[in-house]
Amino acid sequence: MTTEWDGLPDNVKKFMTALDAREGAPALAVFTTDAVVTDEGHDHSGRGEIAAWLTDSVSESEYTYTTEFTGAITTGTTVDVTQHLEGNFPGGVVDLHYRFTLDGALINRLVIEP
Repeated sequence: MTTEWDGLPDNVKKFMTALDAREGAPALAVFTTDAVVTDEGHDHSGRGEIAAWLTDSVSESEYTYTTEFTGAITTGTTVDVTQHLEGNFPGGVVDLHYRFTLDGALINRLVIEP
């Protein structure tokens, strides 16, 4: 089912908003204690590793970019969010998929890939 921004689960909106604002703590709060995040082909397991990944992701890096929500599809406990990014990173433009698997009110799996 196609989902607009306002129809996304609160935990997904909180994560995406915190990531865009480069705020790690609110982003971490929406994960289960045993969650796994896969980004750039690497798994980050548990809150400790996810916290370290978020710190790296949200810290001021050499790249600046803008993001735009372009759509989402919800199927059962899975939410696939697409974001369009433009910036000064290699390639300059990318559409990323954030595939969330929900466990009640929290996220227990996130895969980020083009």
